[in-house]
Amino acid sequence: MSEKAKILTRIAEALERLAPPAPEQTDWLGAPAYVWDGAARPVTRLQAPELGLLKGIDGQKQAVVGNVARLAAGHAAHDMLLWGSRGMGKSALLRAAVLAAQNEGAGRIALVQVAPEALSSLAALFGQLAAQPRSFLVFIDDLGFEENDSAGPRALRSWLEGGIEARPANVRIAVTSNRRAIVPRHLAEQDDPINPRDAVDDRLALADRFGLSIGFHNCSQDDYLAIIAGYCAEFGLEWTEGEALEWSKRRGARSGRVAWQFVTELAGRAGKSL
Repeated sequence: MSEKAKILTRIAEALERLAPPAPEQTDWLGAPAYVWDGAARPVTRLQAPELGLLKGIDGQKQAVVGNVARLAAGHAAHDMLLWGSRGMGKSALLRAAVLAAQNEGAGRIALVQVAPEALSSLAALFGQLAAQPRSFLVFIDDLGFEENDSAGPRALRSWLEGGIEARPANVRIAVTSNRRAIVPRHLAEQDDPINPRDAVDDRLALADRFGLSIGFHNCSQDDYLAIIAGYCAEFGLEWTEGEALEWSKRRGARSGRVAWQFVTELAGRAGKSL
């Protein structure tokens, strides 16, 4: 080999070492769930409570489970906004509904959780999902936009409906948020000297793009106790109403999350795992 050929070989080998390896192709049919942060990571087991253990949200449960079942079957289905009180089972219900649909027919649907900071890469995600013979629920948990962020809400509105990069027919979006409008709102909107209605309409336009907007409200005492009773019956735990109420008082709230934390405390005392 000539000296020139040796030099060229060394250069080629150096470039190969510097070049990043080609990204692995995602198997979009092989896992029940995925995490997307600009690239896909399969989740081998979808963690979700049994639907029967989700108490106090019967109407919300019926709407979400029915919509997810239609998506899994390839029928018309809505994008969903689950909004309202913290700890009332919004994300748990979405996971449970997808798991129930998977139990009805393995492989029909998968959950894809998108990190909020990865919203700008949704177009790339949709491009990959569009070609798959499977339905997907793209899940954005606890979504909120900063005060001066106008690009994020507009992009999401476009993906939901009306834009040239709208999500594919086999994909629907589900968002959870503590605010119904998702974006911050202020009383000052009503004081706009030019057209106050325009300011309000622009902020509500994002929420209006969801076919299903489902509210979750504060937990009553009866619902809180019913949630605990259901969990304790499922896991064989002993409990008292008085201690459960004292736990909620110390936490300053009654919710499904607080109820689960109480059940975790009971299980730990009893030497059981959940």
